[in-house]
Amino acid sequence: VQLQASGGGLVQPGGSLRLSCQTSGRTSTIAYWAWFRQAPGKEREFVAAVRWRGSPTYHAFSVRGRFTISRNNARNTVALQMSSLKPDDTAVYYCGAATSDLDYSSAGKYEYWGQGTQVTVSS
Repeated sequence: VQLQASGGGLVQPGGSLRLSCQTSGRTSTIAYWAWFRQAPGKEREFVAAVRWRGSPTYHAFSVRGRFTISRNNARNTVALQMSSLKPDDTAVYYCGAATSDLDYSSAGKYEYWGQGTQVTVSS
């Protein structure tokens, strides 16, 4: 399974961004698609996950109501719509794919990762 993330950039506080992850390969083996993020000096942190069929979705408490994950199986993409962005959202964002049906919020369960895309929230 291959993943290619895009859509990051510089945005002002309160702004919006849409990240996209193009997926390919044996995507039928994937149980969960997810987004994680990693800020400098910090561990990789769970942001959101979605089951292979496109639902249900799960979001970290820190982004609930501001971020929305979605999966489009026809286009083989996983998107993360981000709004009301805050400086604390600044990080490299990674899309991941897991074949395991357990613990979607644990980075260690994800076998496949995209290359990461930088999101910077600053005025």
